[in-house]
Amino acid sequence: MGPLKLPDSGTVYLDSCCVIYAVESVEPYNQALQPLWQTAASGRVELSCSALTLLEVLVKPIRERKKELENAFRSFLVSSKEIQLLPIGVAVIERAARIRAETGLSTPDAIHAATALEVGVSTFITNDPAFRRVPGLAVTLIGEG
Repeated sequence: MGPLKLPDSGTVYLDSCCVIYAVESVEPYNQALQPLWQTAASGRVELSCSALTLLEVLVKPIRERKKELENAFRSFLVSSKEIQLLPIGVAVIERAARIRAETGLSTPDAIHAATALEVGVSTFITNDPAFRRVPGLAVTLIGEG
């Protein structure tokens, strides 16, 4: 697994998998993401993700009645100074519909891509190469050096 490629500045969009890897300490991805957290803490980049991420990461802990994990996800996303949760408005939905129609991405993935494009992120960090089908979205795969 190679080092994570990060922009020198700008906004970095986190796919839901990044949040899961960090909160649940999933290796080797958690370790691969460490430079991202350090860069964000230094103020060189801003981190963002869709409010949809909160929904996606809460399902499993709620289903499994793991209140501590549920609270850890909430704290990571809602209380973090480094991560901005972005709303899903009409413009995002319209753009997501176009992305889904043109690329075949799932609805949630199209919403993530549309959200990132709407705010003009520098890079989109994920572990899913399907996002590379989205025109104009600068995708960085975790561990791809």
